[in-house]
Amino acid sequence: MPKTSNKINSFILFGVLGDLSLRKLIPAWYYLEKDNLLDDSLKILGVGRQELSDSDIELKVKDALNTFVSSEYLESEIVSRLSRRFSYCKCDLSKADSYKDLSLKLIDWTKPMAYYLAISPGLFETVCDGLKGSNLITPDCRIVVEKPIGYDLDTSQEINEKLTRHFDESQIYRIDHYLGKETVQNLVTLRFANSLFSSQWNCKGIDYVEITAAESVGIEDRWGYFDGMGQLRDMVQSHLLQLLCLIAMEPPNRLDDQSIRSEKVKVLEALKPLDQGSISSNFVSAQYTDGEIDGEKKPGYTNEVGAKSDSETETFVAIKAEIQNWRWSGVPFYLRTGKRLASKTTQIVVHFKSDGHYAFDESKESLRGNILIISLHPTEGISLKVFTKPHGVNQHSTIRSDPMSLDFIKTQKLLNIPSGYQSLLMDILNGNQSLFLCREEVELAWKWCDEALDAFNDTNQELYYYKSGSNGPVESERLVLSDGHSWYEE
Repeated sequence: MPKTSNKINSFILFGVLGDLSLRKLIPAWYYLEKDNLLDDSLKILGVGRQELSDSDIELKVKDALNTFVSSEYLESEIVSRLSRRFSYCKCDLSKADSYKDLSLKLIDWTKPMAYYLAISPGLFETVCDGLKGSNLITPDCRIVVEKPIGYDLDTSQEINEKLTRHFDESQIYRIDHYLGKETVQNLVTLRFANSLFSSQWNCKGIDYVEITAAESVGIEDRWGYFDGMGQLRDMVQSHLLQLLCLIAMEPPNRLDDQSIRSEKVKVLEALKPLDQGSISSNFVSAQYTDGEIDGEKKPGYTNEVGAKSDSETETFVAIKAEIQNWRWSGVPFYLRTGKRLASKTTQIVVHFKSDGHYAFDESKESLRGNILIISLHPTEGISLKVFTKPHGVNQHSTIRSDPMSLDFIKTQKLLNIPSGYQSLLMDILNGNQSLFLCREEVELAWKWCDEALDAFNDTNQELYYYKSGSNGPVESERLVLSDGHSWYEE
């Protein structure tokens, strides 16, 4: 099949009434509408199991916007304009006959079409078969799938096989919404457009790298789903390894999807496996217990509603990863992610090496290098810690560390930072796959995570515990302290 390139103006959203659509996708469409980025001809068909009319779905869209978009950004004219783009089709995705109704609904819609599966992965094959049986698959249509793409390597391969049975790889858009975030996209520009960083971006200039994705919320009403996954499968396999790839990849020859994906694959191929001999010193797994956040008591993981009291599923992991190539030889990458931590923080911290000659500390007992903080949450921005002299006539031989900060909202005079889904939706319409995962990326990431989990279980490693509202288990601190390093905390 030829590579997709045509612009799409027919968007079919399966699972339009689901949490993802209502919380994320419909608000993302709103901001695109508000910024006049959508063609007048774009139409969106919501597909769900409820019996609704087209006017009903328009009301559902308006309700979602009133609930999940801040009132300061809501404009009634924009809300009405977007809601008029939506129509609805009732469809029982498990029944072949329902796809006839879908086909009739789309009979006058322009092709090619984009099919967004905001549904359970267990339905992917059924939907693909239904679309095929109704002649709704064309060589240049697009299929969009959300994570989790599998539970492990075997199940991810099964899903990918089902997708490629009907679609060429160039038609498949595997979403990781982290890649749509503005700051994540800026990593490529930051690294390769600034000689200040590109010349130092290797084992000669960098001491170690941290990638943290901390959440203050617990499992909430997702206990049943999460207990079957755990934090490693839920966050590391997708989000954290993707951030690691963008930090560590070689400069692509071009800024196209194939070149960027190819370089990310090379990073995953170079990741040192966590085997039975190395798992104990490079991997910390833990679960949150009863605690307190902002003065409010929070239950432990096994005390959540619907929980199993004997569950040993991890809600926190800290990992020391190594990339076995010339650029990153000897540089540890520390990955840390967990639920019910002190605050919601997502950041990448790059610690540069210090010069050997250090006039301000002749004993060389506290040699420090500069620190680059790339923040995704709670703010999106970049900060470089540099050393300066404190003001004062008696401060000749002392130094202080101050940030040179770039706040995207203030610097670019933005009203708000676009969500990751805004960029991804536009790329789906325009046929740009650079922010989406290829099959090889997904499967290599699963392979690495599977090996780590197998080694953890086969060696009977201990599951640690940490209080809700803390920064995680003390063992995660020891993980980095064993190398003479420490986690960066504001």
